[in-house]
Amino acid sequence: MTDEGAMNATRGNPTHGFAFATPVTKPASPLFSTGPTRKRPGWTPDALDTASLGRSHRAPHPKSRIQDCIARIHRVLALPDDYIVGIVPASDTGAVEMAMWSLLGPRGLDILGWEAFGKGWITDAANQLKIEPLVRHEAGYGALPDLSQVNFDHDVVFTWNGTASGVRVPDGNWIADDRAGLTICDATSACFAMHLPWDKLDVTTFSFQKSLGGEGGHGVIILSPRAVERANTHAPSWPVPKILRLSKGGKLDAGIFEGATINTPSMLVIEDAIDALVWAESIGGIDALVGRVETGFSHVSTWIAETPYFAFLAEDMRTMSTTAICLVITDAWFAAQDDKAQKAIVKALQARLEAEDVAVDIGAYRDAPTGLRIWGGPTVDPADTAALLPWLDWAYETARAAYQAETEASWPALPATR
Repeated sequence: MTDEGAMNATRGNPTHGFAFATPVTKPASPLFSTGPTRKRPGWTPDALDTASLGRSHRAPHPKSRIQDCIARIHRVLALPDDYIVGIVPASDTGAVEMAMWSLLGPRGLDILGWEAFGKGWITDAANQLKIEPLVRHEAGYGALPDLSQVNFDHDVVFTWNGTASGVRVPDGNWIADDRAGLTICDATSACFAMHLPWDKLDVTTFSFQKSLGGEGGHGVIILSPRAVERANTHAPSWPVPKILRLSKGGKLDAGIFEGATINTPSMLVIEDAIDALVWAESIGGIDALVGRVETGFSHVSTWIAETPYFAFLAEDMRTMSTTAICLVITDAWFAAQDDKAQKAIVKALQARLEAEDVAVDIGAYRDAPTGLRIWGGPTVDPADTAALLPWLDWAYETARAAYQAETEASWPALPATR
């Protein structure tokens, strides 16, 4: 009788002909997208206050709802009393661009980029604003630039948590207390999910669609007193489009931070953000939110130590993102395939997970190495993250076996042997 394992081994098939056990437990929700992200637990549209819909955002009640949203952001993030919060156009991108176009220029600039979004800020600083001197600190996917080389006599623009690469800065200790320049931090996938050292951050930005599970279209900008001073004393040398202007008449436009938005906001987005913030306060605020994230990430870390197929894209445990969890496939058979085959296998893996209603929208960022990207923010139940992990092994094994079977079917028949 022919040994099935030996027969498969003739073709280099690591599956050995065995069927793969399908995991029993599924996540309660298949939503692991990195943005927009999953709604808070128990969310329904009926939870939203609709009294502001169809009204002018400058009318007393709608404006009070914007002010309430701002106040809740301040409380949940436990911001210093003298930091101010404004809701601005164009998501986190708009908030970062507002800070760059309105505040940069009086000093040189050190700017950091180790994945798509940070590298985008480098492009804008170099090609649009043409700031000089401009010092770039760059690294490839999975790594972080040498933070010790950053010059804080310059302004500094950086991403706290690289959503596309799964790499974050380890802490704020590398940021000088006696800095002369401003720090401008894109923290869109860190706010509400990681403890941030506010005394080290002069401008911080985020969007509702990340850790709060909110909707897109609006950004949030947080200013320290040092950033406010810059806005009150600096006039950019370049024209600033209206939606990126922090100042009016040579001074900070205080109305932005008092509920008077630059342009018409979606009150539905505002109400949805308030709902998420109410939930965040109800479970214990920032400590509880971070706790949910760290619990979910601990499940992933334990699994990574056991799975034969996957590893973190990030190279250093101290700088691994706990929210944008980026994975690569390390199976030797997979590594031996060409790029086209690898992409096809990962696409098939994702299709199997979606067909099983286990996970959707978990492909790696388009410019990142082929792999997976799983959101682990505070609105994701850590138990769902734990339930997802054995399905990743199953999906890879079954996608690999199907690809091998299809490939082998196209091979010429082996010559008969005695």
